[in-house]
Amino acid sequence: MTSFCKIFIYKRKKTYFCTSKLRNLVKKVAFYTLGCKLNYSETSTIARQFEQKGYKKVDFTDTPDIFIINTCSVTDNADKKCRKIVREARCIAPDAYVAIIGCYAQLKPKEISEIEGVDAVLGAAEKFRLIDLLDGFVRPAQAQVFATDIAQATTFHHSFSYGDRTRTFLKVQDGCNYNCAFCTIPLARGESRSDTLENIVAKAHEVAKTGEIKEIVLTGVNTGDYGIIDGKRVYRFIDLLKELDKVEGIERFRISSIEPNLLTDEIIAFVAQSQKFVPHFHIPLQSGSNKILRLMYRRYQRELYADRIQKIKALMPNCCIGVDVIVGFPAETNEDFLETYQFLNELEVSYLHVFTYSERANTAALQIKEVVPSKIRNERSKMLHILSDKKRRLFYEQNIGKTATVLFENDVEEGKMHGFTENYVRVSAKYDPLLINELKTIRLTEINEKGTVEVEEMEFAMLS
Repeated sequence: MTSFCKIFIYKRKKTYFCTSKLRNLVKKVAFYTLGCKLNYSETSTIARQFEQKGYKKVDFTDTPDIFIINTCSVTDNADKKCRKIVREARCIAPDAYVAIIGCYAQLKPKEISEIEGVDAVLGAAEKFRLIDLLDGFVRPAQAQVFATDIAQATTFHHSFSYGDRTRTFLKVQDGCNYNCAFCTIPLARGESRSDTLENIVAKAHEVAKTGEIKEIVLTGVNTGDYGIIDGKRVYRFIDLLKELDKVEGIERFRISSIEPNLLTDEIIAFVAQSQKFVPHFHIPLQSGSNKILRLMYRRYQRELYADRIQKIKALMPNCCIGVDVIVGFPAETNEDFLETYQFLNELEVSYLHVFTYSERANTAALQIKEVVPSKIRNERSKMLHILSDKKRRLFYEQNIGKTATVLFENDVEEGKMHGFTENYVRVSAKYDPLLINELKTIRLTEINEKGTVEVEEMEFAMLS
């Protein structure tokens, strides 16, 4: 062997060794998200920050070097869920760094820092700076807490999800000024705030330029309150809708949730004529009893809610309407609950999200002494879940025989793939990998035993 060949081989081995060593130095990070679409959009944005810094995003079970757990505080089992996920993380990678962020982290930072296995807790004002604050993710002897008073959370941080799901969740608003008696969200996220209309629209264009996203879901804490900047109203939500409607490259826009008092006639009329905003509203009710609505500090009465539903259905008969409702709120008598049940039963709504009331620290509801026993809360919850199933079934039946456009997702079960129509009917069809993230015109044929609407293969092929 010549000297040249020996030198060449030595250099190749040395290069390979260095490359392997560098590869081993790249830290892997995994994310777990609890809660709402807004949390998902923020987790996705933080994940991109890591990737831009050279970290490798991996699945939760892929022995990461770092775990980031984004928490929720809506229900009273946030602590239980957080502890369970931390335990799972420690089982998967005993030496990994574990950081907790999100609403629960803002509300209970010290409590979380005492959970065995937690290395850092970051509040609302700190979570988007965690890469800088945690400086290399070296495990400390004691958990570090970075959580200032919620009054410091005044900055609007752009967020949108990308690469995790078929849809993109685009954050348009954060915080809330409503202070409902049952809710800790203002304590966890601060006051209502938004960015400029131009910046939000620019983010939508950024999503569109990927060429991979067909639908954007607008998210926020109080989405319809979009437009407050530095404590002053600068824009209206309808202004944002009109500008987003002009964005090329996005086929669908969906409003995740909007308060009934913020859902104006102008917004309803705009969605009814829009080619991009889909006929689907999710409108929190919380109670069908005016007495309970007053105790909850809600900003409307049941009559306004019924009027919103009537106006939507007059302009969009095929519109899907989802409802949030809470059972077992303090002082809710059996008569109050039956009033809610009857009100919902008679409303032309499509499904319910039922929440069983749970006591939350530092909320006004704790001052109400007439506590509803847990057993009764659970019984009322079951009744409304059954009503929700009936409502959804009826709505699906009303759509059978109609044509619709479905966005198919990478959601496969027993050889079937699933997706949602523009008016939020869940569709099931024979699996075809070419259909994932594709919009197809289909005919809805029948409801299967799992409660989704089937699309026959022959009809699907004809109408695609």
